[in-house]
Formats: sequence, structure tokens, C-alpha cells
Amino acid sequence: RNKPEASCCSMEARAAAARELLLAALEDLSQEQLKRFRHKLRDAQLDGRSIPRGRLEGADAVDLAEQLTEFYGPEPALDVARKTLKRADVRDVAARLKEQRLQRLGPSSSALLSVSEYKKKYREHVLLQHAKIKERNARSVKISKRFTKLLIAPESAAPEPEALGPVEEPEPERARRSDTHTFNRLFGRDEEGQRPLTVVLQGPAGIGKTMAAKKILYDWAAGKLYHGKVDFAFFMPCRELLERSGTCSLADLILDQCPDRSAPVRQMLAQSERLLFILDGADELPAPGPAEAAPCTDPFEAAGSARVLGGLLSKALLPDARLLVTTRAAAPGRLQGRLRSPQCAEVRGFSDKDKKKYFYKFFQDEWRAERAYRFVKENETLFALCFVPFVCWIVCTVVRQQLELGQDLSRTSKTTTSVYLLFITSVLSSAPATAGPRVQGELRKLCRLAREGVLGRRAQFAERDLERLELRGSTVQTLFLNKKELSGVLEAEVTYQFIDQSFQEFFAALSYLLEDEEAPGAPAGGVGALLREDAELRCHLALTTRFLFGLLSAERMRDIERYFGCVVSERVKQDVLRWVQDLGQGRPTAAPEGSEKPEALEGTEEPEEEEGEELNHPLELLYCLYETQEDAFVRQALRGLPELVLERVCFSRMDLAVLSYCVRCCPAGQALRLVSCRLATAQEKKKKSLMKRLQGSLGGGSSSQATKTKPQASPLHPLCEAMMDPHCGLHRLTLFRCKLTDAVCRDLSQALREAPALAELGLLHNGLSEAGLRVLSEGLAWPQCRVQTLRVQQPSLQEELQYLVGLLWQSLTLTTLDLSGCQLPESMVTYLCAVLQQPRCHLQTLSLTSVELSEQSLQELRAVKTAKPGLLITHPALDSHLEPPEGFSSAL
Repeated sequence: RNKPEASCCSMEARAAAARELLLAALEDLSQEQLKRFRHKLRDAQLDGRSIPRGRLEGADAVDLAEQLTEFYGPEPALDVARKTLKRADVRDVAARLKEQRLQRLGPSSSALLSVSEYKKKYREHVLLQHAKIKERNARSVKISKRFTKLLIAPESAAPEPEALGPVEEPEPERARRSDTHTFNRLFGRDEEGQRPLTVVLQGPAGIGKTMAAKKILYDWAAGKLYHGKVDFAFFMPCRELLERSGTCSLADLILDQCPDRSAPVRQMLAQSERLLFILDGADELPAPGPAEAAPCTDPFEAAGSARVLGGLLSKALLPDARLLVTTRAAAPGRLQGRLRSPQCAEVRGFSDKDKKKYFYKFFQDEWRAERAYRFVKENETLFALCFVPFVCWIVCTVVRQQLELGQDLSRTSKTTTSVYLLFITSVLSSAPATAGPRVQGELRKLCRLAREGVLGRRAQFAERDLERLELRGSTVQTLFLNKKELSGVLEAEVTYQFIDQSFQEFFAALSYLLEDEEAPGAPAGGVGALLREDAELRCHLALTTRFLFGLLSAERMRDIERYFGCVVSERVKQDVLRWVQDLGQGRPTAAPEGSEKPEALEGTEEPEEEEGEELNHPLELLYCLYETQEDAFVRQALRGLPELVLERVCFSRMDLAVLSYCVRCCPAGQALRLVSCRLATAQEKKKKSLMKRLQGSLGGGSSSQATKTKPQASPLHPLCEAMMDPHCGLHRLTLFRCKLTDAVCRDLSQALREAPALAELGLLHNGLSEAGLRVLSEGLAWPQCRVQTLRVQQPSLQEELQYLVGLLWQSLTLTTLDLSGCQLPESMVTYLCAVLQQPRCHLQTLSLTSVELSEQSLQELRAVKTAKPGLLITHPALDSHLEPPEGFSSAL
């Protein structure tokens, strides 16, 4: 592959030469010959296309040369002109044109191939180039053997159980296996019958997005995908292309992937609706700066790689081309403003059945596979992490080494960070013991290289980078870096990159613990350079930040000191803690609960998410805290974040595990608000086998019946368990527009009975059913329930409110009830007033703001106020001069 400057220059020079030859040949024709040439040109076709006749009428030599060049491209136009000259019986000019072309441009090779002819040649080239891929241990294997089918779900499938982590087989119309049929559906019509031109595949690091993208390219070349719809497909590795020096055009990037430099690029681009561009790792693209305000719109314009790829992403370039974009899960919100009508799909990784298949595929030996699988499955947390294929590979690699060395398989890991650290130490343990100090020194330098790359957004390193850090030929280079050779103009260009991008991010995080910031040669900036506030960089640095938190746990720090022979300073940990607490102080205050009028809210669409990355930032912070697995640190960090607000999150099983852990560790006075989050009820398990159903029907015993009638746990069950932990300090829980199912209400009711610190509960516009409200009321009426303030906003509830009213003379702690925005029939107000006057009712404040009350109901409430002067009832018609108590909104 030529360097971008050279290729661009070469291409432009050839095009200019072709135009000169064409014009010179046409200017040699007499008027009669030119007339015959125009006539024959009307029927001249290349790849089934010919210049419209209207453009040829009266055209002179200059006009014809321009029409030919624009329509067919400079070099193919020479071929069309030569053949047309022969048909017009101007053979001497045709022969001269052929000879001059050979002298100026050399053999035409495939430049004269039509698009349809070149398509076959290009497909064969792609099949040859991508038939095999390199394993992370540098072995080459067939892509069909390496590729493992994953679950891919459309954006609309969020509420289904597979969104909670692949526990059971998903419904067939929801998450699908990433096979050829599923890939074909990616560009299928949506509910409105429209075909998307941009499809986004999103998922966490290591989930297999790049592998899926490469398999799509390979299957297209094999004729299995997009048959008759896509003529050419191009794989664009964004991170690698962004590191190219100089400028290039989209045409140059296309030529780089072709088997030769004389591909009919202009004809290919002329039918852009038949092109597919795969932008792998689009989250690496920087936000367009002021100098890039004008997007790149010309595929032949030389520009920076970021501007060219950005033009493709925003459809400023080739708006009719198909685009497949892969991105990490945290990034789509940041890219949203640059994408045009994207169709999103989520790569969800392995189901439990897939994990077992992977273990058997990895070990091949059935005895070892079964032993390893059984061990990992017993470690629930480690097994859950294996839904990410790359983590699964790491776990299998470590377990295999332990089996080969006859080691005990009792070493366990709870977080991604601990899995990576275990892998690194296992790989380094293969080095001779005498080489320990040298390898430790090399590792520090490797971490420094990784850190420079992460902060500078570089994934490829030149040999001079390795020489500067004395890493060339080192043990760690062999173990953790892949060598890549690119053919240059004069000599091959050698670059190095980490065996996986996530390894570079892990080593970058590790550098902060291995480096003494005050030592000579240490990178400047310290941990502050990583934990910066720039939203653009925060997404790019998210995984590195998460690894850093994980390495700061006391257990991991002890491991680092033991394995890498260094003393880890506590200063980094204190800097990180201070950063979290500063985040809490700088966070904008949340809007008062219920500050929107119910009339405006009810029946309206939820607001559009303008900045997904910002909305998900609190969840990413919780992931960081979860990685530490150090309760005291998490509790101290959360003191700086008195209220956690998560908006529009479709919780996966891992998300709920992270949130639950942080809630279990939260300090006294903590508040949690979930806004428009999806908490789907778990799907009933698949039908029992015929044998089990027969056993049940033949009197399988009372245990079978008990199992059948036992209520199924809801997705919120882990969070409810965390709330019941004796050390949980959660004081206030608010659920707003979360569609609480009956199963969720059952688990929440149980939590209300035992939560040690929960004093305030808000249930706002959650679509509660009568059964759900009843079971919640039972939990609130429990003698050990500590809830003092209850807010319920649900205009659809009327007679069902009897359950809440009934608990007023059962609850020993409830002192404040807010029914603002609810609908209270006269009969319900009568019942409410009767309960309020009971001596056993301890209520002190009742808010009925924005509740429509009849005159009879108002009279009954006035009578209650007279009988119980200590009870504050808030309603405009009862006492207009009374201000609502602090913390209540008049809109409620």
C-alpha cells in the first residue's frame, strides 16, 4: 500500500494524463468524424450505462471529453473512446490513442474492467484477505472457525428478558444469533416500511463487534449477504485510519483495499447506493472542530482521515451508501448528533449455553472442558463476566494454564479488572524466575507506552517508540504486542499494537500504580490527566478509568506489590476519591420531584435524549466504584454524591448487579432516583420437556405444584436485596415512569419490610396495577417498615387507592402522604376522612395539590382539619394562604 500522499498524487497525475490524451484524440477528428463519433457514442455502454443522448447533441471535442470523463472516469473513458473510434471507422486515431496511453500510463490492467467484472475480482481479493484472522496468541485460524455466534437485538427489544443478560434462550423475534440470516436483517425495513441506510452495532469492549463486522464483510464476499444489493463492501478501521499522517480522499481509502491501484473507482462511486462501508470503532472519531465545520462532501477531495470518516458517518459523503457502524455501548449518545436516521442494534454476547459451547470449543479435551466450565460456573460473578467473549477467552486461558501446571482452581475473580490482572500475572509467570526484575522493569515501560497511546489516542506505535523505551526485542513486547508490516513506497513500514485495545487501556491504568510520579522520566500530569472533565475524552477514557478504579482496591494493590515488586502509593487512591467527591459537588441540582404538571406528562411522549453520554455518565461512575469491590471506599465516595439519578437506562443484568452493589454500600442519607428506566418482568421459562410435563401430570408431588405456583423474581430483585442489607444507608427511593410490573412490586414490597434506612418512597407515573398497589401497601403496613414519607402520582388510580388509605391506620411510621395528581372519587375521599380521624392514624401531612375535589369532599376534609388541628392538609381550596411544606411542588 502506498502512503496517502503518494497515492493521492499518483491518482491525480494519472487522471490528468488521461484527460489530456482523450482531448488530444478528439481534437484530431474532422467535423464529419466527430459527428460519427457522437452518433456511435449514444450506444456505447460500460457496465450497462451510457451517456444520455441529450448531453451529446451538438457537443464539440472539449464538451465530449468532459462528458466522457465525468460519466465514466478518466481512464475508463479512454477505453470507451477507443472502442467508439473503431466503431466510427476512425481506426488510425484509435490505434494512436492506444499507443500513447501505453506510453503515458503503462499497461491498462484492470482499469479497463467494467464494474461488474471488477466486482468479481474484488470479492475474490476480500475472500483471500479475510479468510484467516490472527488469534491473540498470533496463530492464524479460519474466520469461520474463530467466529462465535452472539446475541444481537434491535433497539426496540430492550424490555425483553434477554436485555437483562442472556440467561435463557431469547424469544426468536427479539435477540437473534449473529448468523447470516440476522446480518441480512440488519438493513431490513422498520415498522414504518423504511429501509435504514445506517445501522449501528453497539456493545461493551471485547463483546465481538469487530469480529462480527469482519464476518459480515467475509460473508458478503462469499455471496451470502446483501445479494443483488451491495456491489462493493469496504472495512474502515477507524482507529488505525485516524493515525495516518497527511491527507487522503475517500477514493484513496477505497483503493487501499483493492487488489490493485487501477480499480474503476469513479464508476464504483457513481453507484453509491450499491456500496457498503463498515466503520469499525466509530466512537474513536473526534468531534468535529471549528476547522472542520464544513463536512467533506467530495469523495476525491484530499482531507484528514477524521474529516473523511466524519463525512461518511454524517452522510455528507455518499448519502445513498449503506453504513454499518460499530461502537462501544457508552458512545452512541455522543455520536447521535452526527448520524442520520440510524437503526441501532445491541451486541449482547454469550448466553449461558453459548459460554458452555465456548469452553468445549476452547479446551477440545472434554474432561478439561467440563472441569474448567464447572469451576467457573460455581463462581457466579466470574461466570456472569464471561458473557463478553474476550473475557471468556482470558478466563479460559488462565484456567488452562492452571490445569497444565496442576494448580488449584480456587483462585477467583469478581471484576473485569481482577480477571485481566490474573491473566497478566499468569502470562508473566512463564518467564524464568531469574528474569523477574528485568521483566518488571520492562512492564513499567510497556505501561508507559500504553498510557502515552491512550492519552494521545494512538493504537499503533513505530519502532522508534519501542527503541525510545528500550522495549524492542523485550519479553513483554513478545507477549503483549503484535507486529504489523505495511508496504511503503521505499520499504516496509513496521508498526506495533497491543494484542487487544482493552489490554492497552488496562496497561495504561496500571501505569498510574507502577510509576512514581516524581521519578525522572515519569509521564506528566498524573492521574489528573486521565480524570479530565472533557466529555469528548471521558467516553474515550471510560474503560481505562474503570480499570484504574479496579486496581485501587486494597486486594489488587497487594497483588501489584507482590507480583511487580513495587510499593504502591496511596496518593493515587486519594486523588481518585477526591475526583469523585468533586464530581458530586459540581453536579447540577436535580429538579424537584414532580415538578412537571401531571396533565402535561400524562399521555405524552418521553423527551428525546439529547446527550446519551451525559445521561449514562452516573451509571459509568457506578461501574468504576463496583470495580473496586471495596465497601469502605465506595461508601466514602458516595458521600460526595448525595443523590444518584439514572435516566432512561435499559438495565442489563450486569447494570443491576453494579447498581445493587453500590446501593448496598451507600452511606446514610443517600437518595436514588430512577427516571424512565426499563425494569421488564422476567419472561416465563421455556416450556418444560415432555418427560417433566408427564411427570407433573402423573402426580409429580406437591413440590412440583409448589414450584409451579411460586412467584418469579423480578429484574429488580438484586436491588431490593441490596436495600435490605443491614449496612445499606439508602434514605430515599424515587421511581418515575419506570412501568412497575406486579413482579417488581412484590420484590419492592419485601424490601420495604426490611430496608433499614429507607424513610421516603416516591412512586410517580409508573403504571401501577391494582394487584401491584395492593402488595406494595402490604409492605408499607408491615410493622418493621421505616417509610415515613410516601408520594404516589398515578392519575389512572381511583378506587385502587383504598389500599394506600387503608394502611394509614396500620402503619406505625408513615407521617406524610402525597397523593398530588391522583383522582379521588367522592367515595374514596369519604373513606380517607374516616381513616384520618382514627386515633391509630399517625399521619401529620397530607398533600392533595392538583387533585379535583367536589364541594362535598372539601367539606369532609374541613371537618377532619377541625377534628385534628395538628394534621396539615394541603389543597388550594382548603386554605389558600397556607404554603405547601418544603420539598413539595405545587404541580404535584
